[in-house]
Amino acid sequence: MENMKRKTIARDISWLSFNGRVLQEAADPTVPLRERVKFLGIFSNNMDEFFRVRVATLKRMVEFGSKLKNMHLEQSPHKILDEIQQVVLEQQSEFNRIWDGVRREMEKEKIYLVTERQLNKEQQKFVQTYFEEEVRSNIIPLMPESIPHFPYLREKSIYLGVVLSTKDGSLRRKYSIIEIPSRTLGRFISLPAPEGENHIMLLEDLVRFNLKSIFSYFGYDRYGSWVFKVTKDAEIDIDSDISTSLIQKIEKGVKNRRKGKPVRFVYDKQMDDGLLDYLIRKLNLSRKESMIPGGRIHNFRHFMDFPDVFQKKGQRKKPFAHPLLKNSLRVTDIVLKTDIMLNFPYHSFNPVIDLLREAAIDPDVTVIKITAYRLASNSKVINALINAARNGKQVTVMLEIRARFEEEANLEWKERLEDEGVKVISSMPDMKVHAKICLIRKKINTRTIHYGFISTGNLNEKTATVYGDHCLLTANRQIMADVNRIFNYLEKWKNGTQMLRACKTIIPCPINLRRELLKLINKEIKHANEGKPAGVTLKMNSISDEILIEKLYEAARAGVELKLIVRGIFCMFSENKKFKIPVKAVSIVDEYLEHARVFIFHNNGHEKVFISSADWMVRNLDHRVEATCPIFDENIKRVLKNILEIQLSDNTKARILDNDLSNRYVRDKKQKKIRSQVEIYNYLHQKTSKVLGLSHPAGEPEEMTSAY
Repeated sequence: MENMKRKTIARDISWLSFNGRVLQEAADPTVPLRERVKFLGIFSNNMDEFFRVRVATLKRMVEFGSKLKNMHLEQSPHKILDEIQQVVLEQQSEFNRIWDGVRREMEKEKIYLVTERQLNKEQQKFVQTYFEEEVRSNIIPLMPESIPHFPYLREKSIYLGVVLSTKDGSLRRKYSIIEIPSRTLGRFISLPAPEGENHIMLLEDLVRFNLKSIFSYFGYDRYGSWVFKVTKDAEIDIDSDISTSLIQKIEKGVKNRRKGKPVRFVYDKQMDDGLLDYLIRKLNLSRKESMIPGGRIHNFRHFMDFPDVFQKKGQRKKPFAHPLLKNSLRVTDIVLKTDIMLNFPYHSFNPVIDLLREAAIDPDVTVIKITAYRLASNSKVINALINAARNGKQVTVMLEIRARFEEEANLEWKERLEDEGVKVISSMPDMKVHAKICLIRKKINTRTIHYGFISTGNLNEKTATVYGDHCLLTANRQIMADVNRIFNYLEKWKNGTQMLRACKTIIPCPINLRRELLKLINKEIKHANEGKPAGVTLKMNSISDEILIEKLYEAARAGVELKLIVRGIFCMFSENKKFKIPVKAVSIVDEYLEHARVFIFHNNGHEKVFISSADWMVRNLDHRVEATCPIFDENIKRVLKNILEIQLSDNTKARILDNDLSNRYVRDKKQKKIRSQVEIYNYLHQKTSKVLGLSHPAGEPEEMTSAY
């Protein structure tokens, strides 16, 4: 490491490498065609958010420099922005290449994206009628040259830039801008087509076909049109006005997002030069910054919802019941006897809902406390809590309003919960609440019992079907005592962090986690130096904290065996000649989004295993309330270890996290093909069959389709 200019890989460059792995899934011919289209949409949506948040932040660093306070500054934001631009342009080129191939594959299945120039007479009539009946009332053509101020362009919208002219040159060229109403009407229109074929038209192309109908009364007879979109700074800047409540600041910030500065301009590379110059000038952009020339189609995020017209239908396996809950009438009865680990999305999320529903109507339950970060749109969790409040329980919800891009939805949830008599705690200044915990208090005669759960993922029944997470249902006294302490802190945070510091089992952020992790790694280093076996196995979304990365370097030099499974940002240089044992570092991108955090320390044969809501990032360790929970049950420990070992043996969907960010696939021709998400399903299903005394195994895996 000493010979390298940087001790870590720049966070944002590492993130772009992760999004490159998403793009690899779109390029993979073994992935079903529908899912390849969806991965293109996911890549595009990820890139939108990256520019809205990370690129916008870097640009503010450049703009304000040393004036910025309380920010973890990159050392050279100028250089990182230049590198981002280079990588993004390369990825955009690869994206276009992949899309061309995917489109050819779609045409083999007789799925055609039809443009305004390819319509037959029947389709032309259909498109004209559809425009008049559905579209015309939803569009407002803007003539920006006639407006004193350049019109506001909405985030996440696509626009048609139109050049109006005449064939004989009798009228001066004019520009118009049309917002495509995809939010209202959707992006895709199914056209009349011959038997066995599917003809799909994009809404912007339907508008293109009808430009003459829109503008003919101006006297023009020639129309050129090109799609573009603008990505804006999406960070909410909360000022320090102490007279304004936090909720009011957030509401103000959400409204002010529309005023954010443009940070990216994506446009059809065939766009008229005069129109392009005009838009660049009016948007106060320069050709050097975040100008992304692309193809004819933009806002590919909509392609996540492309019509399901594909011949090959994916058959995703349904989640199954945990074996200990398979024949149980009440989840609560089992949880009070033993710990249960739900492993999503393989296990059903229903026991979490059932536990809350049972508590809502249990006459002995007096209190329910829970944290909420990202909720499903029609949340069964919220419905159960409202039912509990109506049944006279004291219900407290720590609702993190500032979950990025969920602020408006969470403000609505806050209002609804409070209307039902639920006590809502809404965020703390300078600190997000990211822990996923629940406490239920039950009184039986004179005895008080606490039970609940602690999870690595959001309490969201929708994402639980596509996110890989772990949720521990428990009545363990030590764990629940600390969960209670965390809630006491959340309710009385103004009194200080004593309650967090008092935790004896759970390791909370922002107080103790980094320090405890350093202690655990130091112990492994000590054992390695003494010639004893030593190892650390980690699974998480991101590793970027430089202090912990330095400690991992030290451990690798000492001979500690490091096995790392990191889906997203990975700022560590995993290759170094001074490492006594090569570091194994992989990222798995497949059907399910790998979201769990699991930490395993060898501890001289007495392994310590933890699940956590926290990634190893500065924001999690220092600026969020997080919970890292030890696992005491030996069976659960074994299952978690086996799941991670299956993932470490993946030679189908695992990529090597090397110093060059090459995203090379792990391949082992001597070994049978192992696709970890399929193998984990079979492993957990076979355990269920064994516990229930069933003779048949899980069987051969069905084809899994991506919902990343």
